[in-house]
Amino acid sequence: MKTSVYRKSHFNSAHRLHNPLLSDQENESIFGKCNRPNYHGHNYELIVKVTGEIDPISGYVIDMKILADLIKDHIEEKFDHRNLNLDTEEFATLNPTAENIARVIYDILRPKIDKKFDLGIRLYETERNFVEYPG
Repeated sequence: MKTSVYRKSHFNSAHRLHNPLLSDQENESIFGKCNRPNYHGHNYELIVKVTGEIDPISGYVIDMKILADLIKDHIEEKFDHRNLNLDTEEFATLNPTAENIARVIYDILRPKIDKKFDLGIRLYETERNFVEYPG
C-alpha cells in the first residue's frame, strides 16, 4: 500500500518577474508590483512529498533525515538568501515565478531520490498563494 510522507522546509529569496521579450509596459501590466526593477522578496515555504511503499524492515517510506539533508544541501543552500534572478544559474534566463521555482526544485531533487518513489513539490510564495508540481 502506497503512503506519502512530507518534509517542510523554507528559504528566503528575492526575485523580479520580468520577460525581456516584452516591453516595460507589457511587463508591468502582466506582473505588476512583482516587476519592480529593484526586486522584492518572499519567505517561501516548501513541502516535498514522497510517495511509495512502506519498507517492511524500517517501517519508513523514506528516511526523513536523508530527505531533510537532500533539501538542505540542494535547495536551501542554493536558494536561501539569494536573488534568484542574479545569483542562480537556474533563473538566469527563466522567469522565477512560483510555478517555475517549483518545477526547478523538482528537477533538482528528482535524480537524487530513488525512482521507485513518486515526488511532488508544493511551494508557498505567500500564506495564500501556492503552487503544486506533481512531476
